[in-house]
Amino acid sequence: MSLSNTSLKSSLRLTAATLALTLAGCGGNPPAYESSQAAPAPTTGGRSLEPAQSSYSEPAASKPVLERINEPVPLAAGHPNEYVVQVGDTLWDIAGTFLKDPWYWPEIWYVNPDIENPHLIYPGDVLGLVYIDGQPRVTNVRASTYRMSPQARVTPLTESISSIPYEDVAAFLSSGVVLEKNQADSLPYLLETRGDHLIAAAGNEIYVRGITQETPGARFSVVHVGDPLYDPDDNRLIGYQGIPVGEGRLRRGGDPATVALTDTRMEAKPGDRLLPEEVDIPLNFFPRSPSTAIDGRIISVVGGVTQIGQYMVVVLNRGSSNGLSVGDVLTVFQTGEEVKDRFGGGTVRLPEEEAGTVMIFKTYDRISYGLVMEATQAIHIHDTVRNPT
Repeated sequence: MSLSNTSLKSSLRLTAATLALTLAGCGGNPPAYESSQAAPAPTTGGRSLEPAQSSYSEPAASKPVLERINEPVPLAAGHPNEYVVQVGDTLWDIAGTFLKDPWYWPEIWYVNPDIENPHLIYPGDVLGLVYIDGQPRVTNVRASTYRMSPQARVTPLTESISSIPYEDVAAFLSSGVVLEKNQADSLPYLLETRGDHLIAAAGNEIYVRGITQETPGARFSVVHVGDPLYDPDDNRLIGYQGIPVGEGRLRRGGDPATVALTDTRMEAKPGDRLLPEEVDIPLNFFPRSPSTAIDGRIISVVGGVTQIGQYMVVVLNRGSSNGLSVGDVLTVFQTGEEVKDRFGGGTVRLPEEEAGTVMIFKTYDRISYGLVMEATQAIHIHDTVRNPT
């Protein structure tokens, strides 16, 4: 599989147009609040978490989205009973408002079938904390006291919230990709530049071998194959750093095919590879702990920096073949430094320390992309990622 900058741009634009928050499972109406559970509304990210008046009454029955958990979900200190969803909120923000650990969201969410599009969350929706058999759950009560405008409330799909910040993921689109081990030799490649040009830029046409697409106008990303990436666990070649060159459209099929370059960041040269545009990166997943044990490493960071912080995109040496899925949350552990023992002699490896949290948003067979959601200290390449505890 391949991941191109252009394909990600297209997919994220498509996702931004829908921004649907699909929460798996079935659901029923929530029961009334337990009055003893009231708590003051905290603040998150500088925004006030407005309390709102509930507008629903106790229903006849309720069913969880997922199987009922055996232990209570740890709630956030000072969690509200109700929260009005704000413009710019993400599901990660909202989950952290109610929960100590946001990846428990699938276990606490209930769907209210009495509201239109119950799987979607919009700015202005009122999310309420309810209790079922003593277990906390969150549901969308959609109180009528909030209005998007003086007229009747209108909530097109473009207003529903995403799981992670769109602008932060979009920032990685122009910064590079990773090509899996077997991709580089199998992708279409730039054979020659049309005319008397040794290199090509926007406005030039190039001849490409290996394109099977025959539809004029089909879009491609042009990528230069960069440095190899090795799995630090076994030193095996896992892929190559892809350096974005530009984008182009198929003008004429055949072998070689003709591609017109529409945008370039650097010169396109013979041997550069072409990635077909794909639309396959939704942002409508929800955070959760992986279903299998994961023990991996960060092998690259998009942008080429050495120290990694919040909302930066990292590449892991674990993928779908290891059980990783989109939405999985992993804890990052900073590798302990090796220091000299000035008193007992020799060297000692210091223990690893928890450094942050990563959420997976794209997986391949042996690698995956993750967004750093939290960074309590500097994160580095080769730091370890494991299931949250």
